[in-house]
Amino acid sequence: MQETASYFNFTAPELPDIEALLTDGMHESKVKCRVCYHNEITSIEFERYVPNNLKSLKLINMFPDYSFKFSNRKAIDDLLKFRNGCDDILIVRNGLITDTSYSNVVFRKDNMYFTPNFPLLNGTKRQKLLENKIIEEAVINVETIKQYDRVWLINALLDIEDDVSLSVEQIFE
Repeated sequence: MQETASYFNFTAPELPDIEALLTDGMHESKVKCRVCYHNEITSIEFERYVPNNLKSLKLINMFPDYSFKFSNRKAIDDLLKFRNGCDDILIVRNGLITDTSYSNVVFRKDNMYFTPNFPLLNGTKRQKLLENKIIEEAVINVETIKQYDRVWLINALLDIEDDVSLSVEQIFE
């Protein structure tokens, strides 16, 4: 939030005690919290988080910038229309692998873990894994994707250990 506010030249609003806002029963499960804001917080929403059971990804070319999260995901939602029966999309920008519609990605090769060095969105989980040297950045493009054996989806609520992953053979052009 601080990075977004700085980039768009406004002061980030102060967050309330998020845990105090949770309703009964939400303390026992993973909960997605969506905070909409500009100069002030306009809404805070909660929903139970259930990871998708992915079996396939469709490579989709995208050109618009998506460096910051926006509540209007029309650009991403429009791309989902072209997944042709696949569970999600893997977005390609300028020939380089970036992210899925809702997560960063981590690829495995020779028991080492790599994330694309030009993601659409530099997610917090991705940053943490890079800082802890669990993953490293690499140039991953459509031609080199088959050098890896598996891809994991990661985001603030999904870690590598959650094993939301699939074989790279399940990534379709």
